Amino acid sequence: MNDTKKLGRPRSFDYDAALRQAMHVFWTMGYDGASLRDLKGAMGITGPSLYAAFGDKRELYLKTIDHYRDAEGCAPLVAFEAEEDIAAAIRAFLVEIIDSATGHESGAKGCFLASSVATTAGQVDGVSERLQAAIEEAQARLTARFEREVEKGTLPEGFPSEERAALLFDIRQGYMFQGRAGVAREALMRDLDARVRLLLSE
Repeated sequence: MNDTKKLGRPRSFDYDAALRQAMHVFWTMGYDGASLRDLKGAMGITGPSLYAAFGDKRELYLKTIDHYRDAEGCAPLVAFEAEEDIAAAIRAFLVEIIDSATGHESGAKGCFLASSVATTAGQVDGVSERLQAAIEEAQARLTARFEREVEKGTLPEGFPSEERAALLFDIRQGYMFQGRAGVAREALMRDLDARVRLLLSE
């Protein structure tokens, strides 16, 4: 007798690609504005497939938040940590932010978390915790990068790493807000060098 369990049918769609499409719908239409019909159409899947793979609308929404935080929202931090020179690291971080704020592939502008998800904090269970965790993680990684430079001696003892990390994060949010408002990339790039100098000033 064959005891091998019958395996479920494999998915006939790309899970990550479908999740990205759902994120784009939420980003442009908002949580309340995005209907299941909109989501299914963008994702290219049926209702049963959506529920089986992602759960209900709220669960799908939370999964898009996690995806953005782990992938797209993490790109500026990766750029910041990859550069050996701290001035180049700050510049790479800000350029990555400006690029994503003014030219996202979905057509949406700004930051998914700041521009869209933040409006549902306190209204959709699970959102506030995710936003707080994203902020804490970003600021911890920014602080650690500045502290690394203090240990190397390229930044002085007593350099306010935590405060500059918070300032860098605030500048990030400002760029995202301006991108959402339609400010051009060239305008945001104009004072980039001055901001880098400000962040490294003693």
